[in-house]
Amino acid sequence: MIRPSPLSSFPYLGLLAWLLSVVLLVPSGKTSAASIEIWYGPEDRPLEHLVRVYDRAKRYIFVASYGFTSPLSVKALVEAKRRNIDVRILSDRERLNDPKQRAALSALREAGIPIRINQHDSLMHLKQVVVDDELNTSGSMNQTTSGNQYNDERLDIIRDSAITVKARDKFLSLWKDQERFQEWK
Repeated sequence: MIRPSPLSSFPYLGLLAWLLSVVLLVPSGKTSAASIEIWYGPEDRPLEHLVRVYDRAKRYIFVASYGFTSPLSVKALVEAKRRNIDVRILSDRERLNDPKQRAALSALREAGIPIRINQHDSLMHLKQVVVDDELNTSGSMNQTTSGNQYNDERLDIIRDSAITVKARDKFLSLWKDQERFQEWK
């Protein structure tokens, strides 16, 4: 006696099984082998991990951040500049009302690091660093002492060339935008 296939009683189930096998077995276009480190504040002290990234940079460090008051960050970026690393910073105009922010950015500018400030107050929500086309960071952490030691924060360090190049291109498009960002003097 011939028994019907279990799939024949559900006409679409066979088609679904075939589609699923195609999706799982046929390689899709672009794949990535990204490595991601995730650090949480305050317990992991995420800014200390970021400063180690700054210390290993070989060509450039591009930083976009609303809050930028940490002496750890300032010191590491000034040292990177002294090693002839191309360091650039984007930040928020409204945040300059904070004396700590003004002092930190002044120290960076005095070290020869160019700083561009947005012309649309309080809209700089990016917290991103791009380094050497090799890694970029993302997360909630501003580069402040509170962001490192007290706040509930997250910092993702993403090691993937394709993702990092996309982050670099976004940073550079903001950097070149003369209407939205202007040099801070």
